[in-house]
This record gives sequence, structure tokens and C-alpha cells, in this order.
Amino acid sequence: MLQDITTPTLREARPCVLETPRLTLRPPVLADVKAIAQLADDRRIAENTRRLPHPYSEVDAARFVRGLEQTGETAFLIEHLDAPIGLVGINRPAPGRAELGYWLGVAHWGRGFGTEAARAAIDYFFDGSDETVLIGHARVSNPASRNILEKCGFQWTGVELHRFEVIGSSAPVDAFRLTRGVWASLKAWANAGRR
Repeated sequence: MLQDITTPTLREARPCVLETPRLTLRPPVLADVKAIAQLADDRRIAENTRRLPHPYSEVDAARFVRGLEQTGETAFLIEHLDAPIGLVGINRPAPGRAELGYWLGVAHWGRGFGTEAARAAIDYFFDGSDETVLIGHARVSNPASRNILEKCGFQWTGVELHRFEVIGSSAPVDAFRLTRGVWASLKAWANAGRR
């Protein structure tokens, strides 16, 4: 007897697709290179991310997408209404150390997309790993990024100096951490409010 086998839609065939009320988060692919380069090619973004060069070209975007397999980073292209608006991911700079990172195209700032995407990535991280701590950083001159981390439950741990490629030197950053226990408590509290 033959069984009906349904063909998955493109969205179903994509690995690790996360959905939020307004956003779709999926791994970036080479077809996204042009859009990523257009979004990231703004000095204001590069000045607030440690590794993003400026100008940011399609070659840089392709190198990033191709390099994801080798670096072990988890990255998601953030889409709103099926259009790319930024990236969010988990970087692992050292064994046992995981760091949340994100950036949005300037046209998408101030609309809550960063917080929504960060929450989805955080849930993905804690739901899919045994790790107990996730860290995050925000330049002290970037209160919007600090607000994203605080809204997601991160707790401030101090100020550190980090090197920023685009400015060619180090700059002070606020350091944050989110423990699995705090994350679980916030999730339970949010779920209790929906009953």
C-alpha cells in the first residue's frame, strides 16, 4: 500500500526556524548575502558590534555565512513580513562560554524587534542546551542595546573593555549575564500571567 507523503514547504524544510508573533528567525544562507550587506553597511551598527567592519560588503556577508559552520556560532536571520531586518545569534568565544549578540538595520530600530528576536534566541539556547549562563554586552554609549538585555532578564555584572574593529581600539561595555534559573523563573511568571 502506498502512503501519501507530503512535500514540505520551503519554510518547513529550513532547519531551526523560530517564529515569534511578528518575526521569523532562520539560519542565513548565501542567497541572503545581498540583503545582509545592505542592512549591515551602516557605521552606526558597526560602532556597536565588536567584529562588524565598515564598510560592510557582500564579500563580508558571504564570508560570515560560510564561516558559521566552522565557528560553531548559532545565527538567525531576523525577518519581518518576509524581509530581512537583522541578525541574532549565540557566539561561543570559549568553551563553556556563550554570548548573545544581535544587530538590526537602522530602519528597524525602536520597534521592539531586537527584544523579540533576542527572547526567541535565548529560549532556543536554554531549551536546547544544558548550559547555565548566557552573557551579553552593550557599549555604554548604546542604551537601546542595554534595554534589550535588561528586558530579557539579564543582570548587569560590571563594565569591561572590548576591542571594536571599526574604531580600531577598545571601548567600555556594560557586561550582563542571564542564568538558567532566572530565565526559567521569568518564563514561568510570563506563562502564569496568560492563564
